[in-house]
Amino acid sequence: MTTRQAGRDLDTSKAHSARMYDYFLGGKDHFEIDKEAALVAAKAHPGLYVTARENRAFMHRATRALAQEHGIRQWLDIGTGIPTEPNLHQVAQSVVPEARVVYADNDPLVLKYAERLMRSTSQGRTAYVEASVTDPEALMNEVEAAEVLDFDQPIALSLNALMHFVTDPNDPYRIVARLLEALPAGSALAMTHCTPDFDPETWNAVAEAYTNSGSPVQFRKHDDVLRFFDGLDLIEPGIICCHRWRNTEGTNLADAQISLWAGVAIKR
Repeated sequence: MTTRQAGRDLDTSKAHSARMYDYFLGGKDHFEIDKEAALVAAKAHPGLYVTARENRAFMHRATRALAQEHGIRQWLDIGTGIPTEPNLHQVAQSVVPEARVVYADNDPLVLKYAERLMRSTSQGRTAYVEASVTDPEALMNEVEAAEVLDFDQPIALSLNALMHFVTDPNDPYRIVARLLEALPAGSALAMTHCTPDFDPETWNAVAEAYTNSGSPVQFRKHDDVLRFFDGLDLIEPGIICCHRWRNTEGTNLADAQISLWAGVAIKR
């Protein structure tokens, strides 16, 4: 495994969304300020713990589907978060041992644990780059410099629970379009995105909690999430609440509890 980093120090003066997510998943790689911010958000919606778990479960299913049904052998996972096993490369390499995965995040704490938890099979490769999705040109330069992904072959772009942290002033649609532009035909986009569609009052309160903690968010409606997939071919079942996407085990969870749109699409 290789890592590339910008050399920033940990900032423990304010909460970070990746570390809050780690808390919701039951991890231990967060600080008290992250826990406090997570508890405020969970007071607005106690189901956030379940939402976090269902988000990861979708990532597992989407990764397997892309590997098994669409021949994907490479992934670029942005907004990785604190590594939680099984991580994307472990899921992908359980299907195709030669899978290659590059992870990207902008929290130095993620880098701290990357080498310990992101170990590849001997046939495949993994790498970690420290970069922000809000600067897609710099991010892609770092990814290319890692020399893990072959940009002549299809690559799956994984943006799970990330783009709602990119508010409109940062032009989120341009960012996703720029990332996809670098990928060849046959590549894929897998995304989850929080939404106020099912329970506006609750999710507006969650958004306020995150924004007040220093992590501004913008939860989007179905049609606004669909825009991220413009020009791509959505695979079945299209944009759907993440706990229902290809879930063969069934679920008794209400969409309002999860409130996370999910979709996977192929680039023509």
